[in-house]
Amino acid sequence: MNKPQAWYKQFWPWFLIILPLCAVFASVNLMFLAVENKDSLVSEDYYKDGKAINMDLRKIKHAKQLGLQFELHLAKDEITLTQHGGEPYAAALNVEFYHPTLQEKDFGQVATADGNMVYHIKLNTPIQGSWEVRLEGFDRSWRIQKRLELKDNQQYWLN
Repeated sequence: MNKPQAWYKQFWPWFLIILPLCAVFASVNLMFLAVENKDSLVSEDYYKDGKAINMDLRKIKHAKQLGLQFELHLAKDEITLTQHGGEPYAAALNVEFYHPTLQEKDFGQVATADGNMVYHIKLNTPIQGSWEVRLEGFDRSWRIQKRLELKDNQQYWLN
């Protein structure tokens, strides 16, 4: 008579054990990825954000009333801003660049005009792709913002 094999020497018990173990391993791996790569775009205080949006809209309307227009020129390692509309603005500009998905790429700088009323911003690393560009007066009374698809040696209008 044939002596039956022990269960751990057979194929089917191991096959049935490995399937749930793979699912457990995959779920632990996904949980680790979710905890390590938190979404930085989610706001915790929606009410304050809503009030801030209304303030931003007032600033944008104020910039349109002043008739402000700027030309942005992107070179490899420098951005130049030249005013073409509205009263000449001689004060410094708060210039901010926001990446649509990666908060760690966002940067801002205060730019001052040279003798020709051209604002220069030196870049540490070249930027390309989709960015939201915001220009604000030094007193933060007006704002111009626009979503741009940035490429080297291109000119863009901010109005």
